[in-house]
Amino acid sequence: MEDEARPQGKTTIAPEVLLDIARLATLEVKGVSRMGAIPGGVNRLLKRGHHNEGVQIEVENNTVSADIYVVLDKDVNIREVSREVQQRIARAISEMVGMEVGSINIHIEDIDYGQVE
Repeated sequence: MEDEARPQGKTTIAPEVLLDIARLATLEVKGVSRMGAIPGGVNRLLKRGHHNEGVQIEVENNTVSADIYVVLDKDVNIREVSREVQQRIARAISEMVGMEVGSINIHIEDIDYGQVE
């Protein structure tokens, strides 16, 4: 069987896909309770990039940078959870879409202490 010539072309990825990848990778990490709100108001609206529930993504020169806003469970090691979130997002973006990953900044917005009785 001969190798068939493959058509040349390009693949484009909608910003929402990157947002979803980052959000889902974050929520898979043990110790993350939920995504946090992106603070800001007017400053958030003027900042370049795309944002969605707890995730702000910026792509420049095919390099993805992200700001991740999370609420963590109580009694977790914040440093370990943050590093795990960074690693999972970087791996997911790199493996799934083949883009370079720049900075991944983790913002701890709150700690979830559950129902206070």
